[in-house]
Amino acid sequence: MRDKTDASTRAAEIHAEMMALRQAILTEAAQSVTAGQTDDLAIANLGHYLALRRHDIRSLQRRLMALGLSSMGRLEGRVLPTIDAVLSALSCLAKTTEKTPAMPLEADFFAGEARLEAESLALFGATPAGRRTRIMVTLPSQAADGPDLTLDLARAGMDVARINCAHDGPEAWRAMTAFVRDAAAIVGRDIKVLMDIAGPKIRTGAVASVEKKARLQAGDRVRLVASGAPRVDERISFSAAVSLPEMVTRLSVGDRLRYDDGKLEAVVESLAEGEAVILIRRTKSGGTKLKPEKGINLPDTALGLSPLTAKDETDLVTVIECADLIGYSFVSRPEDIDLLDTVLARHGLQDRPLGLIAKIEQPLALTNLPELMARARRRGPFGVMIARGDLAAEIGFERLAEMQEEILWICEAASVPCIWATQVLEDMVKEGIPTRGEMTDAAMAARAECVMLNKGPAVVEAVSLLDRLMGRMNDHMFKKTPTLRALKSW
Repeated sequence: MRDKTDASTRAAEIHAEMMALRQAILTEAAQSVTAGQTDDLAIANLGHYLALRRHDIRSLQRRLMALGLSSMGRLEGRVLPTIDAVLSALSCLAKTTEKTPAMPLEADFFAGEARLEAESLALFGATPAGRRTRIMVTLPSQAADGPDLTLDLARAGMDVARINCAHDGPEAWRAMTAFVRDAAAIVGRDIKVLMDIAGPKIRTGAVASVEKKARLQAGDRVRLVASGAPRVDERISFSAAVSLPEMVTRLSVGDRLRYDDGKLEAVVESLAEGEAVILIRRTKSGGTKLKPEKGINLPDTALGLSPLTAKDETDLVTVIECADLIGYSFVSRPEDIDLLDTVLARHGLQDRPLGLIAKIEQPLALTNLPELMARARRRGPFGVMIARGDLAAEIGFERLAEMQEEILWICEAASVPCIWATQVLEDMVKEGIPTRGEMTDAAMAARAECVMLNKGPAVVEAVSLLDRLMGRMNDHMFKKTPTLRALKSW
């Protein structure tokens, strides 16, 4: 009798606490950035999720667990239904007469999952047999030379072919697209074409060094030049031109710089007319070679650049002609989506809207992610790519793991498909043998709706391996929820 009384008393206390939490969520969501889209159930749920996550409910979770109830740890796609189900169970335990929301129907409880699946179908096409996570592959330049590579990738399990518009040109892109369409017809599956416009990506141009094979080490200096040939001297042994000349003029002394997805970290030491000298603070063991066409990230520098360049506007003509999906680099604000749609309409895209993938690679995009999703969902099929290379270089490697989890949660709350990208099975793709760490990383990618592989000599084998791995993980996990199929190892 004592245990029953204690449980009833605890349930009554938690019931009152959760009713107050529910009301706070409703009040805060009504004032959030998502408040104007109450007709979109996914965005309404996102508002509830953001409001909930402003509260620390860790103590509440443990007390719910002790009563045998849901800890609410997997409610991303169903915030109010989960709270209402818990409240209904608490009211029974507490034998309270206080007004409690009705227990949600099972269909309503899992409606968020159904919305996410519908959005994934609209964006990526049919779900592959045996796995829910699609496989995207970046096509190399040689994919334009003939049909064999693309057909091999399709047979291995590729669901989306990615064309990086930072490389090659319209003739090659058209050839790649044609080979993808032919391969899809042969294997009997709908394989989508994603064309990724380059945006204002800052890269090294021509490079120079006093010694040809020299590698950058901590303590070395590099001269970055806005125009003209790179210039070295006795004091500064390395120099590089940059693809975006105005970058040099907007730097400040003390600004950090990361090179080639974080293989090197530096700080701006001095500035002069048309050039900046950076001091290397950290590099990988053995040093880093200064090469052309490598990315530069400036986490402290506000460049104020449009996400669409003149090259992008030209490339969009071919994108409209060939693609099913458009990858939008450096999108950071809701207005950036309006800008893209204006340009697409100007180039004649009207009756065949392209699916949109927003690449999250900058801190401002993280900050504005809820507004970006609320705006983009109104235009048609939409997804988010966690561009882990640039994102890590912008926010720091130590924060990447945390942020990729948060992006997955936010996307699930808004029923937005998510792509896990950058360096997935990187050693496997390049060398033919995966590392243990990257196999674990690839397995965790099963929580996303799509995982992206980069190009490399062993990419076909990597797709085949990933196809099998995703199939196995499909039996063990759905998003954050372990699915307890019978174990066969013991």
